[in-house]
Amino acid sequence: MTLTNDKLQLMINRRSFLRKSVFAAGSLIAFPAIEIPGYAANGIKISLAEWSLNRALYSGKIDHLDFPRIAAKEFGITNVEYVNGFFGGKKMTFKEAGKDRAYLNELLTRSKDAGVFNHLIMVDDEGPLSSANAKERLDGVENHKKWIDAARLLGCLSIRVNLHGEGSPEERKKASVDSLGRLGEYASPMEINVLVENHGSVTSNAEWLVDVMKQVNMRNVGTLPDFGNWCLTHPWGTIQEGCQETYDIYKGVKMLLPYAKGVSAKTYDFDPAGEQPLLDYKRLIGIVKESGFRGYMGLEYEGIKQNDEYEGIRKTEILVKRYL
Repeated sequence: MTLTNDKLQLMINRRSFLRKSVFAAGSLIAFPAIEIPGYAANGIKISLAEWSLNRALYSGKIDHLDFPRIAAKEFGITNVEYVNGFFGGKKMTFKEAGKDRAYLNELLTRSKDAGVFNHLIMVDDEGPLSSANAKERLDGVENHKKWIDAARLLGCLSIRVNLHGEGSPEERKKASVDSLGRLGEYASPMEINVLVENHGSVTSNAEWLVDVMKQVNMRNVGTLPDFGNWCLTHPWGTIQEGCQETYDIYKGVKMLLPYAKGVSAKTYDFDPAGEQPLLDYKRLIGIVKESGFRGYMGLEYEGIKQNDEYEGIRKTEILVKRYL
């Protein structure tokens, strides 16, 4: 399916109208009631996280601009989640005219041609939003703003940020609340959500993150629960590398879901039955469905032993659909 300019504008207008209606009603979930193509069940649409192809992207086997086409053609998935590092990182300045804006327009054109909806941008390595060092943190806030601009230009619903930084848990909580408040305020006129992922250290402590959400208390600031990033002793939270201390995965997902505007269905290497040895997917999907969540569930394959990323993505899709 190819989206014409008229159809795309209609989708954007309808999504904008719905967002205003949802926010006016005080809902925490921003999910467009428009017929975006793609698999859906129980009010949940599947999207594909670009990180699933990180090895192919880093090696140059595929190009970032081709990701929408690959998602639609290879996997039949027509909603995508980008990773900022594959755009070119900190050198990109999407506010300004020139090659960066042209690059973004090219990505938008290719996504339209592939019939793909740009759902989210995952933002990494743009500064410590929870740092007790005020200068570092505020520089990080400014660095993140260009990705909100990029999300707006691509028609995305959200960006995903991390609350990394140095300091005590309480210092980091105070800093996080301030950073998210600033980003939420900047993103609000553009109707962009700012989402936090459980991503290692204190951010993988659901009580800590829920308290941050309660203190920020903004409709366009929420969570992106990740099924796998619950290691408290790993800087990025992965549980597949011998974690020393793991937060209760199922409790954590359940606690973050009331604030969720997306879910990351993380998978690692598969067993012969197509299941996850480290994650009870039936239980996890059940928790999501029982919560009443309505929105996007991103497939994010991150196995380290099974060499074929395409196969990992296909197995992830089969597993998610099995329980949705």
